Amino acid sequence: MTESQVLAVVEGREITQDDLEMVIRSLDPRQAAQFQTEEGKERLLQELVHQEMILLDAMEQNMEDNLDYQRSLKKMKDNFLKQYAMNAMFQKAQVTEEEVEAYYQENPGQFESPPQTLASHILVAEEEKAQEIKKDLDEGASFEEQAKEHSSCPSSEKGGDLGYYPKGRMVPEFETAADELAVGEVSAPVKTQFGYHIIKVMDRKEGETRQLDEVRQQLEQHLVSQKQQNVYTDTVDRLTKKYSFEIK
Repeated sequence: MTESQVLAVVEGREITQDDLEMVIRSLDPRQAAQFQTEEGKERLLQELVHQEMILLDAMEQNMEDNLDYQRSLKKMKDNFLKQYAMNAMFQKAQVTEEEVEAYYQENPGQFESPPQTLASHILVAEEEKAQEIKKDLDEGASFEEQAKEHSSCPSSEKGGDLGYYPKGRMVPEFETAADELAVGEVSAPVKTQFGYHIIKVMDRKEGETRQLDEVRQQLEQHLVSQKQQNVYTDTVDRLTKKYSFEIK
């Protein structure tokens, strides 16, 4: 391993390139961005020098012997040890390829995508207005332009586009009317609790089952999380019997 470049020395204590990079990695990405330039790195290095001076001064004043410091240090060490122990505990939660495949085969319903419909609509409050718009559409008017001009639904900004939706997402009257349309066909005005809709079906997708390779990573994460929870619960149950405790 090559030695990290020494960037500064404070009373014999070295600050290296690795020290600088470690600080940058520990920052929030937005904060770290300001230290990626040469100028930013120089400012950060100056700050590390200042902090090193504060450390030296604290040591000179024997702050390490301060009771509050000792208590804080013990809490930090305890918290670090707890986190280390939990990480070691969770390392036991490994998932095999056989377990992933078995779960996939035993739970097919979790990997099925239902049939979906892509539809656009124009929503108005009055039936008379809806009939008027339908007449214009029958005579060749653009559905998208009519939606932008007349629809009271926020989807008007996208020409009435509602995106793909599965069965059960829309109100029954809307779904029933849309289901009866062929792709590209426009409905007569349909009344729902929201007003009068003119619906145009743009596309349909058949239901499908996602293949194992498509969901493998997601499935592994789910099973690892499940195992970690089980390991944690088992460990806590064992330790509860081992150690006495009282909650006040």
